[in-house]
Amino acid sequence: MDVFDILDRLVAFPSVAGKPNGDIAGWIEAYLAEHGAQVTVILGPEGDRSNLFATIGPTDIPGYILSGHMDVVPAGEPQWNSSPFTMRREGEYLYGRGTTDMKGFLAAALAAVPMLAGLRLARPIHLAFSYDEEVGCRGVPHLIARLPDLCAKPLGVIVGEPSGMRAVRGHKGKAAARVTIKGRSGHSSRPDLGLNAIHAMSEALSAAVSEAERLTHGPFNSAFEPAYSSLQAGVIAGGQSVNIIPDSCTLDLEARAIPGVDPASLLAPVRAQVEALAADGFLVEWTPMSAYPALSLPQDAALAALLSELTGEAPLAAVSYGTEAGLYQAAGLEAIICGPGDIGRAHKPNEYILASELTACLRMIEALGARCAA
Repeated sequence: MDVFDILDRLVAFPSVAGKPNGDIAGWIEAYLAEHGAQVTVILGPEGDRSNLFATIGPTDIPGYILSGHMDVVPAGEPQWNSSPFTMRREGEYLYGRGTTDMKGFLAAALAAVPMLAGLRLARPIHLAFSYDEEVGCRGVPHLIARLPDLCAKPLGVIVGEPSGMRAVRGHKGKAAARVTIKGRSGHSSRPDLGLNAIHAMSEALSAAVSEAERLTHGPFNSAFEPAYSSLQAGVIAGGQSVNIIPDSCTLDLEARAIPGVDPASLLAPVRAQVEALAADGFLVEWTPMSAYPALSLPQDAALAALLSELTGEAPLAAVSYGTEAGLYQAAGLEAIICGPGDIGRAHKPNEYILASELTACLRMIEALGARCAA
């Protein structure tokens, strides 16, 4: 199978985040085993989805990880011109959910396996494929925790998120949480007998807006756009009818932090305001939804130099989107982003990747293999 056949097969699995992934994980496991890779299936605590870790070459020598996620975002938009889970090719354009984010990278890595297996690698190349990245990087921590048992400490991790095959050294961290406030319902003509959850939530929302404004004043990191950390209220819901005192309201928040700032700490002022509402008789809940740290690989890191050599271009300092790379770095491993496609095409109808981008990624992995065989 070539890279296009493999991508076609991967797209056909509707591996939406938060759902069981046995079909796609099982197919990849069988493919890798067929080509002689050492494969470990790492079942997550959910019990119905797994990470995969595979090694080509020796396990007791430090090597490199090619990291990607198997899950995709939903594809329910009506603007799709064809079935999102059937790859459609029109010349250079390959359409389908996940083609860019990020089954294109998975396909290139898998297509390279037969070649890598034939090289008798002196340093191993590992494949680390995770689940539920799109809902807060929930799967990969379980994989990272197992690495000491699976291989010698890797020299570096290449996370293949779409970057136009330009390596990237940094991204912001993120934390998201859901606020739930429960009050007491009643007829709107007697507000004195109820507890209006939406009115109470306005205090949490005001704290979020105030904190968002404060963050625009720094600290700053000029590698990012915007150059400061940020906070926003993304979703708010509550109430049944205009003449009913709303007894429940929810608010979803997210914070994105420049390196050196803990993303969760940015939400702390809002959390404090929410918890203070308990004194007024409201029941309040603070539910973390997702969190991952920022990535900040030094410009003079060995992994940055390697990717400069493999791609022919100096790595970019940073991108605005987040990845699993920060979690690898937090675990003590050098990590960098480099993958085919453009993040601007992701999470949209008619998502696509170019055939030339897949080929370029495959060439990069083959060049890495040649280095590990030397």
